[in-house]
Amino acid sequence: MSRWTRVSAKLPVFPWDTLDQARVTADAHPDGIVDLSVGTPVDPTPAVARRALEAASQAPGYPTTWGTPALRAAIVDYLGTRWAAQGLTDRNVLPAIGTKELVAGLPQQLGLGPDDLVVIPTTAYPTYDVGARLAGCQIQLCDDPDAVEGRPSLIWINSPANPHGAIAPEPLLKRWIGFARSQGALLASDECYGEFGWDVEPASVLRPDLCEGSTANLLVLHSLSKRSNLAGYRAGFVAGDGDAVGELLEVRKHCGMMMPTPVQAAMAATLGDQQHVEEQRARYLRRRTVLTSALTGAGFRIDHSEGSLYLWATRQEGCRDTVAWLAQRGILVAPGDFYGPAGEQHVRIALTATDERVDAAAGRLAGG
Repeated sequence: MSRWTRVSAKLPVFPWDTLDQARVTADAHPDGIVDLSVGTPVDPTPAVARRALEAASQAPGYPTTWGTPALRAAIVDYLGTRWAAQGLTDRNVLPAIGTKELVAGLPQQLGLGPDDLVVIPTTAYPTYDVGARLAGCQIQLCDDPDAVEGRPSLIWINSPANPHGAIAPEPLLKRWIGFARSQGALLASDECYGEFGWDVEPASVLRPDLCEGSTANLLVLHSLSKRSNLAGYRAGFVAGDGDAVGELLEVRKHCGMMMPTPVQAAMAATLGDQQHVEEQRARYLRRRTVLTSALTGAGFRIDHSEGSLYLWATRQEGCRDTVAWLAQRGILVAPGDFYGPAGEQHVRIALTATDERVDAAAGRLAGG
C-alpha cells in the first residue's frame, strides 16, 4: 500500500461510482434520463439569498470561523422561532461550510479515536460511518438506546431521515437524550430535512420539553442546501452544547475552516425568510404526490417516507435489480445498500428533479 493511500483504504468504495452502468442505461432512453438518484436541488436559489450575496461581495479580508454577529444572531433566531429552542446565545452556534464536512469531521474534531464508540442508525447517510472510520473509532449500528452495547462517545440520529424519510417519535427522542446524558455521550441530531415533514411534524431535540430546557450533551445540525436551494453555497450550521461548540470552534479556527463572507450574509438573510421555504415545500409536495401515485401504480410499496425529500420504495427484490429495472425506463435512483445492509431491498427516489422530469418518470412508470 502506498503511503499516500492509507486514508482512502479505510473507506468503502464511493457509492455513487457503482451506479455508472445504470447511468449509461438510463442515459440511453430516447426521452433522456430522469435522475432521481442524488438529492441535489434543481429549483431557483431564492432572490433574498442572491441579493445578500451580491451586496456582501466586496470582501477583501478573511472571514471569521465563528461567523459574523449577524449570522450568529440569525441562527439563534431561526432555532428559536422555528424550532422553539430557548436560551441559546452566540456560544451555542457555529456555521459550517456545508454540513457534510462537519458530519465527516465531527469525530476527529472532537478528539475521538480507537477507544471511542460511535453509534449510527442501521440505515443511514453514509458520511456518519465515514467520519467514524476516518477517526479510527469503533462503530455500532443501532436504532434504539436500549440496544446499544458499550459506552458510546458520539451518537448520531437523523429525523426526518435520509434515506428512508422516517420521523422519530418524540418519546424516542427523549429516550435518546436521556441515554446520551447517562453515558456522558454527545447526541448529534441531524435535522437538515426538518422543514420537510409530510405526514408527521418533526421535532428538534432542542425543544425545551424534550431536552428539559438544557443543551447539555446535544448538538443539532442544519443545512440550507435543501431548505433554501443553497447547496452550491455550502451553508450550514451546528448548535447546542456550548462546551462542545466551543471545542469545535477552537479546532476549526486552527484549520482555517471559514465560511466565505458573502455566503455568511446570504445565509443570515435566508434564515430570516420563511416564505421561500413554504414555496419550496409546495414544489416538493407536488412531486411527492405524483411519484407516490406512479410508483404504487407500478407495483412498488412505499415504506416510511413521512418526511425528507425521498421516497423509500421496494419491489421486494434486490435493490440492484430494482435499479436496473428503472434504468431500463430511463430513471436513475439510489440503491438502498448505499445506506447499510438493512436497505438491500429498497431504493431511494429523490424528489429533487424538475416538474417536467418528474412527470416524465411518472409516465414511464405508467407504461410498465
